[in-house]
Amino acid sequence: MTRVLPADDEGSVRDAADRLRAGELVALPTETVYGLAARAYDEDAVLSVFAAKGRPGFDPLIVHVTRASRAELEEQGVLDGSRLSEAAARAVDALAALWPGPLTLVLPKGPSVPDAATSGLDTVAVRAPSHPTTRAVIDALGEPLVMPSANRFGRVSPTEAAHVADELGEAVALVLDAGATEHGVESTIVGIEDDGTARLLRPGALPRETIEEALGAPLGEPAHAGADGGEAPLAPGMLASHYAPRKTLRLLDAAEVDLAKDAPPPEGRPGVILYSNARRIALEARWAPAHTRVLSPEGDDREAARKLFAALRELDASDADWILAELPPEGDGLRPAIRDRLRRAAAAR
Repeated sequence: MTRVLPADDEGSVRDAADRLRAGELVALPTETVYGLAARAYDEDAVLSVFAAKGRPGFDPLIVHVTRASRAELEEQGVLDGSRLSEAAARAVDALAALWPGPLTLVLPKGPSVPDAATSGLDTVAVRAPSHPTTRAVIDALGEPLVMPSANRFGRVSPTEAAHVADELGEAVALVLDAGATEHGVESTIVGIEDDGTARLLRPGALPRETIEEALGAPLGEPAHAGADGGEAPLAPGMLASHYAPRKTLRLLDAAEVDLAKDAPPPEGRPGVILYSNARRIALEARWAPAHTRVLSPEGDDREAARKLFAALRELDASDADWILAELPPEGDGLRPAIRDRLRRAAAAR
């Protein structure tokens, strides 16, 4: 069985660092989801992450650091600063001020990062997590980690230690358990172009508005490279199908929920995920769900994001025949990230 230790146990951080140093895989809590960690500079360890997850080699990983200024990234060999224009360097400095936190930047790759970690790209995705356990492990190890979500590739991301142990089993030497994660969805990913333009590659736990305030400029529109089977993805989480349960997942916008009374009843009994209680009576009357999960009774986006992946996992493991999820209304804040995860989870695969 996978060994699980409380994250605040004396010696657990040291144990995790020792296992990573030996080339093993360790699952760590972050503020977003649980990550599957390996030494970023050890190509064999990096490749073992791909193998454990069943992750295709064309989907790059994120390098996690604690020393995260532009100068420190260059010193560690994570960033090739010589390839940054003055405008791009200013943008990096502005956004690095948001670290530690749920923001990932795609930057010119430095010489210490193996090609396996970046899927052969000349850029590297980097972030500085804020969770104290992960930061302590990185500091005890003395080098960065690669750390994608600790689940089988394309499946629902783990927000509790039990999710990791259930899904990856003995592929993980150790899981540090810090309870449910704070945000529940992955980091926001931003790419920096040569002219200093910052482009949103994946919406996530850090709202667009916060990033734009730090930049003093609007973000470029979301990029779609790699999402539709054309180009290789520039960063994780950009494939059309991702975060998916095993059961069929169907989505309803709020307006479609209101119109549900005129639709023929579907076959089987679904497990239903509701964004809030606003339309619960109308929806349950029509669908007679086997189970219902409400992400946030009052429609609080932070609560909804935090509970999303756990609700998907619970219904996927239930006796429901399929899953029906209500998309939150369009808006700012965390709503783009919630809608993004649900749409990718429901995409054809």
